Amino acid sequence: MAVTETPVTDAAQSPRMSKATHQRLIDIGVPVGTAFALLVIWQVGVRLFGVPQYIAPAPTDILGVFVSEFPLLMRNFWPTLIEAISGFFIGNMTAILIAVAFVHSRSVERAFFPIAVFINTIPILAIAPILVLIFGPGMTAKVVIAALICFFPTLVNMVRGLQSVSPQTLELARILSASKSEVFWKIRLPSSLPFLFSALKIASTTCVIGAIVGEWIGANVGLGALIIESTFNFRSPLLYATVFVSSGLSVLLFASVSIAEKLIIRW
Repeated sequence: MAVTETPVTDAAQSPRMSKATHQRLIDIGVPVGTAFALLVIWQVGVRLFGVPQYIAPAPTDILGVFVSEFPLLMRNFWPTLIEAISGFFIGNMTAILIAVAFVHSRSVERAFFPIAVFINTIPILAIAPILVLIFGPGMTAKVVIAALICFFPTLVNMVRGLQSVSPQTLELARILSASKSEVFWKIRLPSSLPFLFSALKIASTTCVIGAIVGEWIGANVGLGALIIESTFNFRSPLLYATVFVSSGLSVLLFASVSIAEKLIIRW
C-alpha cells in the first residue's frame, strides 16, 4: 500500500516562523529594554538627588554634549579607530604566525614561549611609557601597544587550536601520505578556527583599550587624549560621551569579528 506524503502548507509553517520571529524579538527587546530602563533610573536618580553635573551628568546632558560636540568626538574617534584596527591586525597576525612556528617546531616553542609569557606579565601601563620613548609620541607607539595587548591571548588560543587535532586523525593523514602543508590547511587550520575566533573577540575589545592607554601616555588627538583633557577640565558630560564612543567602537569591532566568524565557520 503506497503511502503518500502530506505536503507542508504555508499555514503549517507559519506558526513555527512566527514563533522564531517572536523569540528573535525577545532576544533583541530584552537587552534594549533593560538598557533603556537603566538610563531612565540614571536620569531620575540624578535629578531627584541633585547630583552635581561634574560628578555624574544626566543621560540627557550627555546626549546634548554628544550632539553639540559631535565634530570634536569624530576628530578624535578616527585616530583611535586606525590605531586599534592596525594594532589588532598586526598583533593577531604576528601571534598566528608564531603559533604556526610553535606547532611545527618544539624547539622554537621551548625557546620563545617563555619570552612571550614574560612580556605578557608586564602591565601595559608600565610598558606603554617605554614604547612612547622608543617610538615617539606619534601613532606608531599606540599601534604597538594595541598589538601587544592583542598578541598573547591569540597566541595561546591558536597554539591550542592547532594542537587540538586528535592523534587518530593525524595518523590517518600519515597513512594517506598527506604532506605537512595538506595536514595544516585541511586538518589543523580548520580545527583551530573556533579557538582563533574566541581570541579575536577578546582582541577586538582589548585593542581599543591599548590604543586609548597609549593616547593617555602621550597624544594630542584620540579618544584617550580627549578623556584626559575632559577630566582635567571637569567637563564631565564630554568625558562620559567620549567613554560611550569608546565603548561603541569596541562593540563595533566585536560585532565585526562575530559576523566574520559566522561567515567563515559553517560547521
